[in-house]
Amino acid sequence: MARELKKYEMVERSIIKKYRKPIWNQFIIALKEYKLVNSGDKVAVCISGGKDSMLLAKLMQELHRYSEVPFEVEYLVMDPGYNRENREKIESNAKLLNIPIKIFETDIFDATAKVKKSPCYLCARMRRGYLYKFAQDLGCNKIALGHHFNDVIETTLLGMFYGSQIQTMPPKLHSTNFKGMELIRPMYRIHEDSIIAWARYNELEFIRCACRFTENAENQTGDSKRLEIKNLIKELKKTNPNIEKNIFNSIHSVCLDTMVGYKSMGEKHTFLENYDKIDNSDTE
Repeated sequence: MARELKKYEMVERSIIKKYRKPIWNQFIIALKEYKLVNSGDKVAVCISGGKDSMLLAKLMQELHRYSEVPFEVEYLVMDPGYNRENREKIESNAKLLNIPIKIFETDIFDATAKVKKSPCYLCARMRRGYLYKFAQDLGCNKIALGHHFNDVIETTLLGMFYGSQIQTMPPKLHSTNFKGMELIRPMYRIHEDSIIAWARYNELEFIRCACRFTENAENQTGDSKRLEIKNLIKELKKTNPNIEKNIFNSIHSVCLDTMVGYKSMGEKHTFLENYDKIDNSDTE
């Protein structure tokens, strides 16, 4: 008689079997294409308690269990000042999913609550700094975040529409403040729809937004810039089903020869620097 699977085992099986193509395969493709996890790495998986970071934790568990590349992994939960309900939800989900989390407390919510200008920006910077520091103290050389495919394309459009720049979210980057540390995004190619479907299939409920400013709101506010971008892409998909793929592919094939200006390593450049050296007949 076959043994009845525990909840976390059923979740793991769903990743490898039912959602193999949209989740597991895309995870592996990103790891290989962007060289995100290498032999000897010690990766800190940063868990906020939402669907994305919890799935990332399970993906990294499976990778650590079966990968031929030897690496170590830690599962970190930074408590910036969660209310009791959110804290307990994170802990119960970690137990349910068999994720051995390490929790450390900070006072980020208290600190940012006193700031009137750009509290969200300050909160994000502080959270990142605490995660780097705690991970580094554990001997990790990388932190892994749960940003996914839709985060990438939405960030690209947000930069264009509201930041007056073409800037995207890279799959990995070196830390400028923590020497030897690197940030990686293993879910770079996984679509949010697949993550939502996976969570629903396994009847999993995660915290949505633990921010003190929005935790009492059931839905995102209508003036959210990211929500505007989400809705715009949704509308564009009605006439162009490939719109998301096209935006994503475009950031992998930028033609600098046709750009009027760009930044590299913090320096501004203009097309005039090489204008007389390049034959532009093919772009006319």
